[in-house]
Amino acid sequence: MSESVRPRALFFIPEDWYLCTHRLPLLRGARAMGFDVTAVTRVRDHAGPILESGAALEPIRLRRGYRGLVHEIKGLWQLIKVYRRIRPDLVHHVTPKCVIYGTLAARLAGVSCVVNAMAGLGFVYTSQSKKAKLLSPIFTSTLRVLLRGYGTKLIVQNDDDVAFFRDHIGVPGPSIELIRGAGVDTAHFHPPEQEPEGPLRVVLVARMLGDKGIFETVEAARLLKTRGRTDIHIILTGRVDTENPAGIPRKDLQAWHDAGIIEFTGHVEDVPALLRTCHVALLPSYREGLPKSLLEAAACGLPIVATDVTGCREICLDGVNGILVPPRRAAPIADALEALADDPERRRRLGRGSRELAVRDFDEAIVTKRTMAVYRELMEARR
Repeated sequence: MSESVRPRALFFIPEDWYLCTHRLPLLRGARAMGFDVTAVTRVRDHAGPILESGAALEPIRLRRGYRGLVHEIKGLWQLIKVYRRIRPDLVHHVTPKCVIYGTLAARLAGVSCVVNAMAGLGFVYTSQSKKAKLLSPIFTSTLRVLLRGYGTKLIVQNDDDVAFFRDHIGVPGPSIELIRGAGVDTAHFHPPEQEPEGPLRVVLVARMLGDKGIFETVEAARLLKTRGRTDIHIILTGRVDTENPAGIPRKDLQAWHDAGIIEFTGHVEDVPALLRTCHVALLPSYREGLPKSLLEAAACGLPIVATDVTGCREICLDGVNGILVPPRRAAPIADALEALADDPERRRRLGRGSRELAVRDFDEAIVTKRTMAVYRELMEARR
């Protein structure tokens, strides 16, 4: 890009911590590409890494989930004013709510290049609750309007989501870009020199949501104890997220911990160090885009046990680097963990497969390069 006039890129991402864990390389990539970059997000305690990337930071009050009509209107209006003031040449939105609100703001502000990233389908499409079933047709109609049009690209993370947005939502195929996951820093996330000793340590890294398979994991832990498998220790690591309708209260997680069913650590800052003390990564989710936690586990050389669902099966290849189990069932999880506990050589072989897969297909440099190509295509078409 020409240095005489630096184009402006704006990233609208719901939470500063999520931006730092999943999208910071994109901010750096856009800066290297020649953009002046602004990050619009809810700022809590991760402003430092965002500013260190060279991006300007624009705090916003808009929060995830529905907070009442007044809050939503105020938040949307604040967003529109930010877009009109910054006048970005390109915007990148991540997560369903940011996609909807951000695309509305972009259209009202006259932004010509819009990138929408759907890292999964969210609560509305994954939950079986009455609320989700009520909201689903509303979201579908809204997305049909917003995700189409000149100068708009949709990024999804797996083949099933390509088909969903093309066939169900009606997004034209050429407007959909398949980029598998947010990538992983395979230099920072690397295997230990040797497998840890002691009981089999199984780690589930995720937000503490029901649709991540937390209840099935706890039931599998109970089942293992009834089988006398005291040599298998399950660890739940991640944020308590009661802003999400599927969030599990901290008191429930603590009760399971106190009863000795599982170990609950809450959020852990040094995830690579934790992964290098574990033997197996677990994620029995109901549906994913492509889970960052499994990318990180694979980069650390852990065999994976995950559900045979969209998003998980892209990184957990049955027999290559992990074991796929049916969703919403505890017994197959327990069976898979027992099998890995009883076969160290299989465990090590699958772990080697994980590391090879992460380096070959999911290094963050690959994801950043492909995303920058999307930006370049839109900017060149705009000219």
